[in-house]
Amino acid sequence: MRIASLLASSTEIVAALGLTDDLVAVSHCCDWPPQVQDLPSLTSALFEAQTAREIDDAVREKLKGQDAIYALDAQALAALKPDLVISQALCDVCAVSGAEVSTVLSQLSPQPTLVNLEPYSLGDILETITMIGDAAGVSDRATTLRTSLQARIDAVAERTNALPGPRPRTVLLDWTSPPFIGGHWMHELITLAGGEDAGNTADRPSWTTSWAEVLTLNPERLVIAPCGFPASRTVEDMAGDPDTITALRQLEAQGCQLTVFDGNRLFSRSSPRIVDSLEALAHWLWPDVHPASDIEPEMGPVHPLSALAS
Repeated sequence: MRIASLLASSTEIVAALGLTDDLVAVSHCCDWPPQVQDLPSLTSALFEAQTAREIDDAVREKLKGQDAIYALDAQALAALKPDLVISQALCDVCAVSGAEVSTVLSQLSPQPTLVNLEPYSLGDILETITMIGDAAGVSDRATTLRTSLQARIDAVAERTNALPGPRPRTVLLDWTSPPFIGGHWMHELITLAGGEDAGNTADRPSWTTSWAEVLTLNPERLVIAPCGFPASRTVEDMAGDPDTITALRQLEAQGCQLTVFDGNRLFSRSSPRIVDSLEALAHWLWPDVHPASDIEPEMGPVHPLSALAS
């Protein structure tokens, strides 16, 4: 089967199902497993920006003018003749829109099968594994993968349920300039890991806030994992934003514990790594209860102010 994956999460799911060799093309954001980086890229960003603030400004400007944020190389897609195309219908800021992909595929003959992913919760993420497995003809593999991931989630939940006393008030930011409080599945991650969701994010998408508002939430734990940014890039980016550094110092003075995780490979990607994210968060919140996860050291956690000082 010839598979074109237009978002990083689905590429990771395809790989986890043992179908990496079936991939014929990916998106410009796909970076795992490493061998997919040698495949043709069918998408590209239509803006040039580096810092979190510049990216936010550029995206807002394009959305205001109803301009596309990403381009899809329809000609290259047609030439590759994929049997299966995997796209998304969740967030036009994250990847090429599902509507655009549907339009392009409707003009192809024969038309490939299109799977549009729109996960909103942990259960939805597991369901996308089934959707891709069924479409690719490997339903048994998908069932096995889902079962193993669910077992890991259940193990975290069981340990958390046995915790004594109150849970630490926790806020998870998936952008910093301006700060965004992470929504979608973030409520589940926080509560399963043993935190109290101070941002009250259940059944909400991510939303823009301010550092003043974050301070009023009085978090005891603050997790920073900007979507698409490795931990080192986040620390470097925050170093150039005085408002962010001032807010972090205020939070720490209030007794809040701070950390930065890799927001490129953790938390934001609706792939099997979401369970890695849960385990990593649980260990950071309750290191004596939840064992350390198997994530690479460079993925965090990193104390932002300590990293800046070094």
